[in-house]
Amino acid sequence: QVQLVESGGRLVQAGGSLRLSCAASGRTFRSGVMAWFRQAPGKEREFVAAINWSGASIYADSVKGRFTVSGDKAKNTVYLHMSRLEIGDTAVYYCAASPRDILGTAPSLYNYWGQGTQVTVSS
Repeated sequence: QVQLVESGGRLVQAGGSLRLSCAASGRTFRSGVMAWFRQAPGKEREFVAAINWSGASIYADSVKGRFTVSGDKAKNTVYLHMSRLEIGDTAVYYCAASPRDILGTAPSLYNYWGQGTQVTVSS
């Protein structure tokens, strides 16, 4: 089993920056993909960004140029650096992991999920 724990979510003003962390423990992978999703109230969970352990990454169009995903293999931790935050970025952010080296946007690709961390962007 893999446990994922997110941290770093908080209230931030529009235009500000924030860094989320996702620490993986348990059965970790030498390969595979870790991703970030988010879910706003009343909306479906949506893909944000994903990275594999070779450093390749993909992003949702809505966050390209504002968010950056990175990973620290030694710490089994993935980060989501968020800048120029907008009110529409308000959501619970979830970390997800897959043992397969497939960079994809579908939640069904990911076997393991964290509990989420709340990001609230105010005006």
